[in-house]
Amino acid sequence: MSLRIHARSIVYRMDIEYPGFGTIVVGGRRFDHDIIVEDGKVRARDKNPSKAHKRAGHTPLSTAEDIPFSSSRLIIGSGFSGRLPILPDVARAAAAAHVEIEVMPTADACALLRQLDAGDANAVLHVTC
Repeated sequence: MSLRIHARSIVYRMDIEYPGFGTIVVGGRRFDHDIIVEDGKVRARDKNPSKAHKRAGHTPLSTAEDIPFSSSRLIIGSGFSGRLPILPDVARAAAAAHVEIEVMPTADACALLRQLDAGDANAVLHVTC
């Protein structure tokens, strides 16, 4: 993470890269699986709750998962080619929580996250398809 000093606080930018299909690097640490970024912290995405909705080989993003709606902005990296299915219940839950969702290919999502201060947005980042 890069450091910016404000008059009253220290703010970190997300050090995140998507070098290509199947891998995300955050703060020098390599992840070969989907991740969740919440309040600047990274954890693995647990897709198991959404597997009941799986079709054509893809496990969609659904509200059965622990989606980080704790920020007013959620960035969804939809994979290398932007093919992560997102069920309609995600948009409904986001609207109910007053969360703006932005969906884009994962490379674009990582580029956007690098421009934001950690904590300005949460993210779900898909590493394949």
